[in-house]
Amino acid sequence: MNILVTGGAGFIGSNFLNLLVPRHQEYHFINLDKLTYAANLVNLRGIEEYPNYTFVQADVADYKQIEEVFKNHAPDIVIHFAAESHVDRSILGPAEFINTNIIGTFNLLEVCRKYWTNFDNKLFHHVSTDEVYGSLGETGLFTEETSYDPSSPYSASKASSDHLVRAYFRTYGLPVKITNCSNNYGPYQFPEKLIPVMILNALEGKPLPIYGKGENVRDWLYVTDHCEAIWTVIQKGKLGETYNIGGNNEWTNIDIVHKICEVLAEKLGKQPDEFKKLITYVKDRPGHDLRYAIDSTKIQKELNWYPKETFETGLDKTVRWYLDNSEWTESIKTGEYKKWMDQNYGER
Repeated sequence: MNILVTGGAGFIGSNFLNLLVPRHQEYHFINLDKLTYAANLVNLRGIEEYPNYTFVQADVADYKQIEEVFKNHAPDIVIHFAAESHVDRSILGPAEFINTNIIGTFNLLEVCRKYWTNFDNKLFHHVSTDEVYGSLGETGLFTEETSYDPSSPYSASKASSDHLVRAYFRTYGLPVKITNCSNNYGPYQFPEKLIPVMILNALEGKPLPIYGKGENVRDWLYVTDHCEAIWTVIQKGKLGETYNIGGNNEWTNIDIVHKICEVLAEKLGKQPDEFKKLITYVKDRPGHDLRYAIDSTKIQKELNWYPKETFETGLDKTVRWYLDNSEWTESIKTGEYKKWMDQNYGER
């Protein structure tokens, strides 16, 4: 069986491949990635010599490139991670998000429809986000039946791609499954997202920028738990169904930053206040959703998946990884990342 993983050099995609390629050497995994600023083949050094792993540089937004991959590798399963995913960047420049997240998904669906002469043992698995549901109040949870209400160009582009995937199932019978996850964290996360930004800024004595009052709430999911959940849905989930994946870990942004400061202090033999004094409150971003929280009852009851990591254990592993992999973090502090950080958080 040939498994095409789009965006496999990114954060979640590389964690997925690092987990599954050694475990399932009876399958051939093809990693398709454009290698944008947030992708890094260094993430995959541990598996690049495996005979069941192949890398192809291609852009999901380029139909001809995707068609060529299908001609050469004949994938039976497509696992679609590839996406522009940073909300702030989508506010400043939405065009990339429309092109990659909507047109890219459309191209993949069309090529699957063209090259899968029958749908036996075929699957298009679409990886999406809880942000498509919009914002919650102080109570309640997102379920698979929650109406879509996206707030940012990013979440709107992911909502659009979700709808396309469902439409191809209903109209053409294309075998699809969708997962919508809460906020991921863990190794190899590009430092434009909250947790790695705070870890690295704290280590450098730079400001720890928090939007508004830091009261926005997110449900946090350790990336390996997410990857296991995706594989569980691929193996056991029902065609045409959506499964919400959450970590059952709701935290306000300010509490997360305090926790990061405390974990860093413990590991480095310092006082938490040495890091907490760096906390800086900045103007809130437009359309900042107040709260996300996932109800994972469906995947737990139907497929017997449960997260293994608590936020405390997952954060401990994450902080330790960034401390132990300073070479990785130094190697990416150039180009688009440096430009972005300089513009938004001051020169580093």
